[in-house]
Amino acid sequence: MRQTSVMESTATDETPLADRETATTATATAATAGPAAPAAQGAASLARPGTHVVGDGIDVVVSASQASAVDLVLLGGDGTEVDGERRVGLLRARHGLWHAHVPGVVPGDRYGLRVHGEWNPAAGQFHNPAKLLLDPYARGVEGEVAYVPEIFGHHVDDARATHGGLEVRDDRDSAPFVPHGVVLPPTDPAESAERLRRRPRVPWQRTVVYEAHVRGYTLLHPDLPEELRGTYAGLAHPAVVEHLVALGVTTLELLPIQSFATEHAIAARDLPNYWGYSTLGYLAPEPSYATAAAREAGAGAVVAEVRAMVDALHAAGIEVVLDVVYNHTCEGGTDGPVLSLRGLDNTGYYLHDGGSPARYADVTGTGNSLDFRRQRVVQLTLDSLRYWAGEIGVDGFRFDLAVTLGRRAGEFDPDHPFLVALASDPVLADVKLIAEPWDVGPSGWRTGQFAPPMHEWNDRFRDSLRRFWLADARALAQGGHGTPHDMRDLATRLSGSADMFHRRDRGPTASINYVTAHDGFTLADLVAYDHKHNEANLEGNRDGSDNNLSWNHGVEGRIEPGSPGSEVRPVRRRSIRNVLGTLLAASGTPMITAGDEFGRTQRGNNNAYCQDSAISWVDWDLEPWQQELLATTRYLIELRREHPVLRPARFAYGRPRSNDPLTDLAWFSEDGGGVEGDAWHDPHRRVLQMRRAAGAAVDPRSLDGVATDGGRDLLVVVNGALNDVEVALAPSRTDGWSLVWDSSWDHPDEIAEAETAGVVDLDAGTVVEVDALSVRYYLSR
Repeated sequence: MRQTSVMESTATDETPLADRETATTATATAATAGPAAPAAQGAASLARPGTHVVGDGIDVVVSASQASAVDLVLLGGDGTEVDGERRVGLLRARHGLWHAHVPGVVPGDRYGLRVHGEWNPAAGQFHNPAKLLLDPYARGVEGEVAYVPEIFGHHVDDARATHGGLEVRDDRDSAPFVPHGVVLPPTDPAESAERLRRRPRVPWQRTVVYEAHVRGYTLLHPDLPEELRGTYAGLAHPAVVEHLVALGVTTLELLPIQSFATEHAIAARDLPNYWGYSTLGYLAPEPSYATAAAREAGAGAVVAEVRAMVDALHAAGIEVVLDVVYNHTCEGGTDGPVLSLRGLDNTGYYLHDGGSPARYADVTGTGNSLDFRRQRVVQLTLDSLRYWAGEIGVDGFRFDLAVTLGRRAGEFDPDHPFLVALASDPVLADVKLIAEPWDVGPSGWRTGQFAPPMHEWNDRFRDSLRRFWLADARALAQGGHGTPHDMRDLATRLSGSADMFHRRDRGPTASINYVTAHDGFTLADLVAYDHKHNEANLEGNRDGSDNNLSWNHGVEGRIEPGSPGSEVRPVRRRSIRNVLGTLLAASGTPMITAGDEFGRTQRGNNNAYCQDSAISWVDWDLEPWQQELLATTRYLIELRREHPVLRPARFAYGRPRSNDPLTDLAWFSEDGGGVEGDAWHDPHRRVLQMRRAAGAAVDPRSLDGVATDGGRDLLVVVNGALNDVEVALAPSRTDGWSLVWDSSWDHPDEIAEAETAGVVDLDAGTVVEVDALSVRYYLSR
């Protein structure tokens, strides 16, 4: 076994650069005694953290502010042979940085870091040179975390058990059991520039977001070759791209694809972190989503496959937004493994409560939270975002638990330095930025409180639609005399949630309107389950939300055709269409979860984060009713695309716009009269008409300004009652309305039957019978 000692720099922050380049002395440590390693040859530019190919080798820059020495570890063979390890001591520079130029290193070489210093958990210091650390700036990663005792910095007998006793440092080598960084060649600037030039740049007013999981979306797709299923290349396959194009979505939001590892608490149940919200490396793509051929060819081929996926989607006019997790990492609590940031600089990266002994301030519920008061945390996050946007070419980011990113320790600040830097960064200036506007820390719910250009997931919209169409309807069906909720909140959400998003000159598109997401029931399960069924997660069904605002329509779970309870199947399908129709008629930016367009089920599991199984995978074998639902979803999105009145770019004010005699937004009751005063507070009222003027849909300041000459006004008629209701159609600019969609239709082609029946083109004031629990779209004639 060949081992070498550490080259520890004796230079200080004040040492001139020329002196720092040579001021190294060899020191042996208890864990790595042996002959001295060759000294690093020359300095690296401190402006670029990570490893970068320069001249005859690589420049290396690492941040480890409390370390006494840092080794670059070059791994031989397949990376598991300790005998092939070569260590090079890095030079100490100012501000906690360590650096060197190391000749002889080429793209494809594996590497890691070993950090020397004090092991003092009470003071928040977890330096342990026996643990091979992943470079936070590694752009390529190979290997997986093996849950064995060797990956923990403290002594552990059982890696899958809850363990404490941090005082005893573990000196077993972790190198064979952890992922390794891979040196990659520099990106061609001309190629990156061309990739950015081809971005679709879909305006927010036209955006329809579609949330999907790379593996789960493609794993069962029947038109994909076996080797492409579950991969980046599979997502780029024409069969998948054609589905997205035909559906009409503009922006594909991918669950995390930055490299991640399963937390040890989940691994203890022999389950994976399927969703990937447990980041290990912020610049490297997750290698397990690449094809076997790419993984065999190396980390560079994995990155190339990701770029090719982005290029293919761009060629189809579809943007790619990444769900990114900068609020915490996969290292978990202090008794978790030492894989990267904890071993480099625990107190420099993670948020602590300021007490003694040192304790994490966990505002994410995951065991640790990154501290965005720290310069290196902000720098790593911004550098990572610039890399994915500028060199991979993605079109935007959705920030998981984004409140953590704007915390000054306990309090959230919408003008936090990180958020200001994010908004003003020139590389990120034209990408989409979306916040999940909450975390689990103090005052963690902040929907509507971020500053532009950030857009936000609107959970109030989600709950309002679920409550109106499902929870309140369930209460009525179970014998309730009315419900505790009136129509005010539904109207507020339909009109763009101005109560939350009008500040700082934000328009309605700042609200990401959604009813389902990866976290929670699917749309089909919302109408089939009153209760969560998460037994497969092995947490005693205690995990996941109990506030689902769902309705099983009288029978829990799946109903086979012809079995008892089959009569509720059509009602369930109408409820799905009601939700979709209301979502796509509301002011704001709609988001659809993959598979909801054709009724995907997770069998009642509302927290499938650890289910890499048929529970989570999208099943493309569609029943006839699912084909009909798919046709309906396509039709509704097409209506939204063709008619600007369905996608307003500015808030309405309840008065006419200039040169338009029609009020921009008006509300009417079933008798065709206006809804005023106490009528808004009546919990028994379940019928509402919303009329939106075409001229109110376009913001003249927007780059997406669309000429409104000939634009058609919109009338949405909502009947949330359990009985059919006669409705006098609201006044129209042209004295007439054309029915373009009715949620009572199983398929949009049923409009032909409506035309034959003479109920499509109608005068304003005409009394029509609207089916129970249904919604209609009319456009002005």
